Amino acid sequence: METSRIGTDDGEGHLELHSFRPASAARVPATAGTAVRAAAGTPVKPLAGVVLVHGTLITDGLYRPFARKLCQLLGVPVHCYNRRGRAGSSPQPPSYSAATEVADLTAVLRETGSSDVVAHSYGGFVALQTARMAPIRRMVTYDAAVSLSGNLAKRWRPELERSLAAGELDATWAHLVQGLETAGPVSRLPLGALRMLSILSARTVLGAEMRELLPTAVAEMRAVLDADAELQDFAAVTTPTLMLSGGWSPAYFAETGRLLAAAVPAIEFAVVPGQLHEGPLRPGNRLALTAARFLLGGSGSIPPTAARRRRLRMGR
Repeated sequence: METSRIGTDDGEGHLELHSFRPASAARVPATAGTAVRAAAGTPVKPLAGVVLVHGTLITDGLYRPFARKLCQLLGVPVHCYNRRGRAGSSPQPPSYSAATEVADLTAVLRETGSSDVVAHSYGGFVALQTARMAPIRRMVTYDAAVSLSGNLAKRWRPELERSLAAGELDATWAHLVQGLETAGPVSRLPLGALRMLSILSARTVLGAEMRELLPTAVAEMRAVLDADAELQDFAAVTTPTLMLSGGWSPAYFAETGRLLAAAVPAIEFAVVPGQLHEGPLRPGNRLALTAARFLLGGSGSIPPTAARRRRLRMGR
């Protein structure tokens, strides 16, 4: 892994970049260095590299195993970067908004010479906003946090900003988890239980890091709501895009993916069975294989699991 810095286009800071480079050829049935062809037979630019955009409340560090898998499968460089507000990158500016993230992703794509994007949760929101105004060859999102016609407004808790301003980080974390429902069954616990969980988790390295990132999470959630859009606002997206959602993720992610896929010809949608919202952070190859196949010009359909393939071979 290589570590470097990229200056932001607004001249106000920098982004910490972590790059993985292939040691061997791709392991999926396609060659990354050659152009794939569109349905009409028109040559398409070859895959030059991938930028991975992480979600909220975490850093790019948790995505590095996933990035390594993509790098091995694709045979091209894969770059993770810490978005603003994380250690190694500059703080979020006072004027922070979706435009800040779009400019930063555009800069990372340009400076790394990358053509494609894979993004998770809030990162998926950033990627889709970027695709509306900047060239991206192909893109995969997982549980993209996009607000359509105000559908995420009910996820916002006014108590979030009040708790944060009062320095009540445990209450802030509890309201955030309960509102977003991204922690599975834990999200349905009473606020008191969630506050206690926050106190206990703060004793772990990851829990302590999440507490430090709470101010960025509140700002990012506000950016999503401020960028609320209608379906027609994504009509300009021509980047072939596969929107994925976990079978065990909150239902609103899949709802958004289905709506966008039905309205925008360039977008496909698929559910990945048995996957939670934090799918890209967990062990396993399924998500990486699905993303790699799509980026190499393959189908967006989800391949069957090994057990399912055995049952199919046996006629069951």
